[in-house]
Amino acid sequence: MLFSLVSQDIENSTERRMSVRPAHLERLQTLADADRLVVAGPCPVNPNGDIDQGFSGSIIIADFSDLEEAQRWAEADPYVTAGVYASVTVKPFKRVF
Repeated sequence: MLFSLVSQDIENSTERRMSVRPAHLERLQTLADADRLVVAGPCPVNPNGDIDQGFSGSIIIADFSDLEEAQRWAEADPYVTAGVYASVTVKPFKRVF
């Protein structure tokens, strides 16, 4: 089943985010390699997509067996453990297109 993981960054998260980015991307690559990742990416603060102003959060849509697995995966993310994210909301997601 698909789940959306919508994260909100702490204020001024860029330095902390960049320090753990390789570990975060490695976990996402594992999902992609298992053909479980639909989409993942950060939300730039600047509406033009310019990353100079940092990020407000991230969105991941991926396949997990159930809500509990999705929540466990989200809680173990390096951005969570390093304090980049202030919050993560995990919800079931229904793909229509």
